[in-house]
Amino acid sequence: MHKLLTNEPGANMLLLGNESIARGAIEAGVAFASSYPGTPSSEISLNFFQISKESDLYFEYSINEKVSLEVAAAAANSGVRSMCIMKHVGMNVAADTLMTLAYVGTKAGLVILTADDPFMFSSQNEQDNRYYGKLSGLPILEPSSVAEAKEMTEAAFALSEDLEEPVILRTTTRINHSTAVVCLGEIKDRKTKGDFQKDPFNYVTVPAVSRKLHVKLLKNIRKAETLSDQSPYNIIHGSGNFGIICNGVSYNYVQDAVSELNLIDQVKILRIGFSHPMPEKTIKAFLKDCTRVLVVEEGEPYMEEAVKAFAQEAGLILPIAGKSDTLFSRLFEYDPAMVRKNIAAYFDIPYTPTKPVDTSNIPEIPQRPPNLCAGCSHRATFYAIKQATKGMETIYPTDIGCYTLGFLPPLSMGDFLICMGSSAGTSCGFSQVTDKKVIALIGDSTFFHSGIPGLINAVFNNHNFTLVILDNRTTAMTGHQPNPGVDMNELNYEGYNPVSIEKLVSALGVGHVSV
Repeated sequence: MHKLLTNEPGANMLLLGNESIARGAIEAGVAFASSYPGTPSSEISLNFFQISKESDLYFEYSINEKVSLEVAAAAANSGVRSMCIMKHVGMNVAADTLMTLAYVGTKAGLVILTADDPFMFSSQNEQDNRYYGKLSGLPILEPSSVAEAKEMTEAAFALSEDLEEPVILRTTTRINHSTAVVCLGEIKDRKTKGDFQKDPFNYVTVPAVSRKLHVKLLKNIRKAETLSDQSPYNIIHGSGNFGIICNGVSYNYVQDAVSELNLIDQVKILRIGFSHPMPEKTIKAFLKDCTRVLVVEEGEPYMEEAVKAFAQEAGLILPIAGKSDTLFSRLFEYDPAMVRKNIAAYFDIPYTPTKPVDTSNIPEIPQRPPNLCAGCSHRATFYAIKQATKGMETIYPTDIGCYTLGFLPPLSMGDFLICMGSSAGTSCGFSQVTDKKVIALIGDSTFFHSGIPGLINAVFNNHNFTLVILDNRTTAMTGHQPNPGVDMNELNYEGYNPVSIEKLVSALGVGHVSV
């Protein structure tokens, strides 16, 4: 039996953050889950995939995040608790669905997990997806620990059903990939089959219907504002005239810093876990007793902007600092030492940094830059292309996957990359406005995800380039998850129908297909 199916309430289990989230969903009675895999969220999907093979939980790896959200939305609106999992940039792919789904709402609980990646450990940007809550009007919960991730996941389903709206659960890499002891709760019974009740004047978003639904969404936002102010996840503790407002993993760093700087009697902390809508009344009440406030949050100044606006509305005049004062950066991750140093500086507290360990006599570790694995089939492909294009001026648009590493020496084959599937689209532009040979590189999973539209565009507009589809029969860089090109029957999984890339490409009208 999979360990996350252990039904022993009160038992403790050592879990990865992503395992804790999966367990929280299982305890909440999730019966339908879908995902396009992406680090740092991948282990949630992996656990659901494994569990689905020995339980009545349905899980699928969808072709991309947009489709993943759509299948989950249909399940939830048929009365089945559902979850959709993606990394932060996946929200961009799902955004078209997300924005209108906020109007339509949901009947059963629907939780959308977005895993942000500060410092871009495995991503092309470090966008802050809290702004998707503001843009869509959907509630956002943000855990500060592995244990709380389980608790919040379960709470997110209840909140979704209370508001009849999807709820966004936003995590960051340090929550997803930390490990901690988690106390297990009871696993609720799952409702695996639903019944869709036809109601086109609430579900079919033609303009007349959408006008009515927008009014409903705004009412739900006002209700969510009240719930945010009442939420047990917006916590105030400590005393004193100095205030710190924080969220997510930064909350842990702040608590450590306040303790180590002996500020427990001088600083009170507001941890915001229900971050959209922001708890306006709670924040205004918090600010009234403060002489100065520091906002500590990784990413963009999302909370800082709201806190300053609330202070202005309340007529409160006090220093509120954060990223606008360049005290904290909008770049990368924070760490305990940085937070401690900045808190001491802002509140004018004497602070002696820990003396670093002398490493002058320790030999430097040889550098190990990212590299294609030994025996990787992509190595031979890159070499063959390099040999075939000797002496040619060639542009190599590349894509997201293991083969991205081909841009590094000695291969040096990767000239332009924006996002998933962009190699096909950008090749259309390069082939039109330059006289250079264009050879695009894309993997099988990425081709299915978002490379197909670019190829159709090339056929329709008669763009001349070579698209090399590196088909290694897996979603390799993210963790070897299956994709539609994989014959799952060969892996002893039933109920799947593989899709032939060769037949698909030929059907699109590509003039020359070589395998």
